[in-house]
Amino acid sequence: MEKIKMTTPIVEMDGDEMTRILWKMIKEHLLEPFIELNTEYYDLGLEHRNETNDQVTVDSANATKKYKVAVKCATITPNAARVEEYNLKEMWKSPNGTIRAILDGTVFRAPIVVKGIEPCVKNWKKPITIARHAYGDVYKNAEMKIPEAGRVELVYTARDGAKTRELVHEFTGPGVVQGMHNISQSIASFARSCFNYALDTRQDLWFATKDTISKKYDHTFKDIFQEIYDAEYAEKFKEAGIVYFYTLIDDAVARVMKSEGGYIWACKNYDGDVMSDMISSAFGSLAMMTSVLVSPDGCYEYEAAHGTVQRHYYKHLAGEETSTNSVATIFAWTGALRKRGELDGNQALTAFADRLEKATIDTIESGEMTKDLALITSLENPTVLNSEDFIKAIAKRL
Repeated sequence: MEKIKMTTPIVEMDGDEMTRILWKMIKEHLLEPFIELNTEYYDLGLEHRNETNDQVTVDSANATKKYKVAVKCATITPNAARVEEYNLKEMWKSPNGTIRAILDGTVFRAPIVVKGIEPCVKNWKKPITIARHAYGDVYKNAEMKIPEAGRVELVYTARDGAKTRELVHEFTGPGVVQGMHNISQSIASFARSCFNYALDTRQDLWFATKDTISKKYDHTFKDIFQEIYDAEYAEKFKEAGIVYFYTLIDDAVARVMKSEGGYIWACKNYDGDVMSDMISSAFGSLAMMTSVLVSPDGCYEYEAAHGTVQRHYYKHLAGEETSTNSVATIFAWTGALRKRGELDGNQALTAFADRLEKATIDTIESGEMTKDLALITSLENPTVLNSEDFIKAIAKRL
């Protein structure tokens, strides 16, 4: 069989731990036998990020701006323990946070639904898509440990030198403080991405923050969304027969649990991080969720919504067999290949992505799956496969 050719590269961002192992298996068994893979490769493994002072992360984001499509493996965001484990120069920031800041996009995450894996919430009938703002907040924060009693203030210095101050806290002893920011332009991009995605998929759009408590920070998000909706999207939503509404995030959580699904739930950066894990887990597994970062200027970065599966990686290093779910990572590749095919008018590549997704879903629905799915499936007598055998079973169907 002649391999499918690619005219334009995809930016390939390799990652860490068990997902790095799966990445190699997916390329070997599911991609390279069928496609002449054309990628611009960046190693975002923690060791290489440390060697390059994290410049490789910045370079990969800029390459995504150039080529418009990227696929990313899960990566480690180091904490103090990781600094010691990997002998890091410093506690490097989240690669995802860095890439999202450079691309200024919105992350859309939705569960991969298969027969035999029923949601924990019995009334959920359709996927719930989380739209996560991809800039600022806690991911671009400034933090300080307060050693003793003293005053902490927010200080804004205008270009003319005028200062505005806001008291954060009068400390009477040691503590900790955190400063966060966002940009009106990025919030507006987030809003437009959400409205456009809702129109494209003809789904209702919810937006939720906590403006009753955060009367300036969160309220700014609410106001910008409403202004853009009223000025640019109200009539379009009416024509499409879909609705947009704002609600407090605690009210949104209550509504979500009682809903049937089938809508987009837009959240600020941290809220979206947490709620997408909740949604994916409740639909079946953290490894059964698609994730794509979409920038206002039409860049797409596909990734798995989960982490690097550290526990399985240590088992793998010890020579023990693992049964790690690779579905989300496979769907990151199919998403990127499909988008590359769409942008290049490469129908063979687009069709291949569709077939690989179908082969993956059919494998699970036939009863062949990894251990995490076997524990929750309603199918009788499922066959539990190890990490590589699951990928090989998909390759056989493909």
